[in-house]
Amino acid sequence: MRRFRHLSTIVADLGDIFVFVAPVTCVPLIIAVLYAEWNMLIPMAAVPLIFFILGIILRSVPRSERGVRLSMALSSVALFWFFCAIISGIPFMIGLGMNFTDALFEGMAGWTGTAFSMIASVDTAPKTLLFWRSYMQWIGGIGIVAFAITTASSTGLFPSRIFRSEGRDEPLMPSVLATGRSLWKIYLFLTFMAIGLILFAGLSLWESVNLALAAISSGGFCLHAQGISYYNSPLLELLLIPVMIAGALPFRVYYLVLENRRLSLFGDEQVKLFLVFLGIGIAVLTYDLMFFEDLGFSRAIFQALFMTVSAITTTGFQTANPHTWASVTLLFLTMIAFIGGCSGSTAGGIKLNRIALAIRALVWWFRRLFVSGKVLLPFRIEGRTIPRATAELEAAKNMLVIILSVITIFIATLAILQCHLTSFSLTEVVFEVVSAFSTSGMSIGYVSPEMPVISKWIFIGVMWIGRLEVIPVVMLFIALVREPE
Repeated sequence: MRRFRHLSTIVADLGDIFVFVAPVTCVPLIIAVLYAEWNMLIPMAAVPLIFFILGIILRSVPRSERGVRLSMALSSVALFWFFCAIISGIPFMIGLGMNFTDALFEGMAGWTGTAFSMIASVDTAPKTLLFWRSYMQWIGGIGIVAFAITTASSTGLFPSRIFRSEGRDEPLMPSVLATGRSLWKIYLFLTFMAIGLILFAGLSLWESVNLALAAISSGGFCLHAQGISYYNSPLLELLLIPVMIAGALPFRVYYLVLENRRLSLFGDEQVKLFLVFLGIGIAVLTYDLMFFEDLGFSRAIFQALFMTVSAITTTGFQTANPHTWASVTLLFLTMIAFIGGCSGSTAGGIKLNRIALAIRALVWWFRRLFVSGKVLLPFRIEGRTIPRATAELEAAKNMLVIILSVITIFIATLAILQCHLTSFSLTEVVFEVVSAFSTSGMSIGYVSPEMPVISKWIFIGVMWIGRLEVIPVVMLFIALVREPE
């Protein structure tokens, strides 16, 4: 009985989110009208209609009288992302005749911001559906930012619910409403700036808008099967680099900079670590491309710059096929994509804040081994001393997410190799799985409409788990099988 009340609260919360999302998904209908794609009106109208009707039904489910727990909220988020992928795949089934699995894959790739696609011929697809793909990634991008910020506020490392200024006690954004408004303002500003930059490359407004939506959300969907290579424009590639980086930086920093707070763009620890990994990635890839692929320095560094930025921001744009690269280069790119961008950004991966916290915790633990048990070594983060109990708990939770991420990738890779006898090497399959988990979508060619159905479902699950950083999906499965206390 308690499990039913627990699940009913999760379902009711899901209904509230669906009702809120329904009007947001009406935007592609404008594209159908502008381009006179009248046959797309019904497929696209089905999305907001289903969201609204399902939301009204679900929100009427009785809720538990007990307070809302974090586990309930996380389970609701996991269910939301999965059902969004299902509902968002309906236009692809009606408009393109795709089967359920491929349509769900496309919807999941959209909402998780992964550049993989099951559309056989992207170049001939209706403009409404192409915009819907880009728009899904854009909505999912701001959704994951809000989720990351809300989750971070529940830890013991951050004293305020959302943000706190350096050395102050008052919250920067004291209410959820104010937080939402600020996030949307920042996101819209970055999006319009991205559109303006891409227009400088000589692309049409249609192409610029779609690329901007996919780039700022770290999504990576393109309007052509060849991807960015279709345009054959070095200027476009250069202009996309700052756009991809902008989406992968923490929105908290943007807020503080815009409000003229003391924290500068380069004063954030995650931003510094991002630049360090970016520099190392460019240097290593440049060397490998020159040494293993025989590229000239200028071509090697240009290719390394774009591919490293695309990998670490998990955007997934490609100007080269890593299938032709040496295994060691591919493994290094895999590591970069697995780490990903900053927490509180649109990027995927395990996030740089976890890497920073893991390094800090390891140094702290090893230092404690070399001193007397009576000596108290402080654990510091962002200039503050964290109580020992809180530090140990948060460090353990941080390492748990990293370990679960590695286990997820290992099991998914093993399952694919067991179910599909493929000519792709182990390194290449691992690269594809990590690309899905980090929601990058960079590909060496394994992910395609022709791959086995079981592989498609594995990748759907990996994208879902990876985008939500494992824990919400684990909480959902626990809620389904375990009686709540």
